[in-house]
Amino acid sequence: MRAISASRHVVSSTRRLAALSSVRHLSSFAPQSPFSYASSPGVWNLPPAKNEPTLSFAPGSPDRAKLESAVKKLASSQPLDIPAVIGDKEIYARDHGGEQFDVTCPTDHQLVLARSAESSAEMAKQAIDSCMSARAAWDSLPFQSRAAIFLRAADLLAGKYRYEMLAAVMLGQGKNPWQAEIDGATEAIDFWRFNVHYAAQLFNIQPLDHSQTVWNRLEYRGLEGFVLAVTPFNFAAIGSNLSSAPALMGTSVIWKPSNTALLANWVAYKIMREAGLPPGVINFLPGHGAPVSAAAFDHPDFGGLHFTGSTRTFQSMWKTIGNNITKYKSYPRIVGETGGKNFHFIHASADVEQVVLHTIRSAFEFCGQKCSACSRLYVPESLWPKVKAGLVEHTQDIVNNHQGPVTDLSTFMGAVIDKASFTRISKILDEVKADAKSGKVDVLVGGEVDGSKGWFVQPTIIQAKDPKYRTMEHEIFGPVLTVYVYPDAEYSATLDLCDQTSPYGLTGSIFAQDRYALEYAVSKLRHAAGNFYINDKSTGAVVGQQPFGGARGSGTNDKAGAMQNLMRWTSPRSIKEALAPITTYKYPHNAK
Repeated sequence: MRAISASRHVVSSTRRLAALSSVRHLSSFAPQSPFSYASSPGVWNLPPAKNEPTLSFAPGSPDRAKLESAVKKLASSQPLDIPAVIGDKEIYARDHGGEQFDVTCPTDHQLVLARSAESSAEMAKQAIDSCMSARAAWDSLPFQSRAAIFLRAADLLAGKYRYEMLAAVMLGQGKNPWQAEIDGATEAIDFWRFNVHYAAQLFNIQPLDHSQTVWNRLEYRGLEGFVLAVTPFNFAAIGSNLSSAPALMGTSVIWKPSNTALLANWVAYKIMREAGLPPGVINFLPGHGAPVSAAAFDHPDFGGLHFTGSTRTFQSMWKTIGNNITKYKSYPRIVGETGGKNFHFIHASADVEQVVLHTIRSAFEFCGQKCSACSRLYVPESLWPKVKAGLVEHTQDIVNNHQGPVTDLSTFMGAVIDKASFTRISKILDEVKADAKSGKVDVLVGGEVDGSKGWFVQPTIIQAKDPKYRTMEHEIFGPVLTVYVYPDAEYSATLDLCDQTSPYGLTGSIFAQDRYALEYAVSKLRHAAGNFYINDKSTGAVVGQQPFGGARGSGTNDKAGAMQNLMRWTSPRSIKEALAPITTYKYPHNAK
């Protein structure tokens, strides 16, 4: 399936491939009108797509020493000035006068890592013009040339830029070394490599020919407009993927990264440019999204939205797009992954130790700021004493020994991303503690906060008496786990409760040794999660292994890191070519 016939991409030639050696400046060579590129003849094969090996950073290892050096270097450097990039122009705050903002370290908010400025609506309009100017030449570039850029970007991240990226993710987003590695390095690398692999498979989906007199074929074009990619703070890899996936398929992009992930996203953008990404294909606009999205959604060439963020924001964007639908040249593609209220559901036959360890990891890694993090736990009464003891013991160990600055590599859990998140979660915990006084809930461990140096929220476990208590229903996006203990005999009814409690449908896990109980839960929870796990935690999807996405209030379930997502960024054209002439306009039934 990796072999692609180059004939599918052959177009009338202007023989400009010689310019690809300096593809960074492709706009100087790109034909204007008409435009086309020659494709090398024959059949070519892609390098095999394999998941990038994950480094462990164990004490005494060379990788740990390199990481510590990179973190120290970044922490002691002067703040980086990050520009907007429109076409081939880097536009700094001093050039456009936008309101400036700092990128700080969550575990030490006095440490300023970078500075940038808000992008304006006028800059967004310029970026749209840049997209549309670059689109035609980029879409007509042979796929193997587009693919080579992102394969090279993957190799640059795996080698030259790995530790710079890890340091940016650790300090900029507050992740420990493992979380930074599986996000900023391995997942981002996998997205770039596997997207090329899946695009090649997609191009091999061709119509059947039932006649020797016609030739049917399917051409995969980029979208006719531009795509707005709005990316979140919690995963650097999501930023890389949401911006590059439409571009790989031939569509130009405006990338609006999260301010709090800006440093790592800038490293990714820098890598793509070094790998040969032509100017204007992906335009980079830091700042808050309102001016950028307003300009994009009001433009007739708006072709699609690639989004990860809050459910409320996504729904608002969808409504705006719908209200503007008569303006657009084409119906926009809308792809979004939003919130989650993810569950671990425990059967009486489950292995208690596995329940405890997987739940600790899923609930508290990266402070519960993963859209897939476990935030509600259903436990049968018969197992609750042992599960409770294990959860409290390990969570207290995090509080006492493994929560702190990310510069200390023994840290398991750092701080939440920023002051706004800290304030919001603190208010929720105050309400929970007030409810604990009235007997509605029990706070088993944690619950305290400290924002004096970093935005630290203790990992917290709540036992709710009411299965519809608000922390069982509403997304918190922080290190707060709520437990509901159910009677063993009410396994089936509690599965229904789990399915109906939350508006989301992102991830979930079932823990059981009883195979009948497992299969029953898989069936009952069929629509409760787009990524479903058996005897494993609800986090940690791997590109190429568990395509990621959920439905209901969690998004459009277009499966990032899979062919399904790439299909949204193409506009297929069916071509039928007659190979033999007809001799009459009549059909057989017309004969007398």
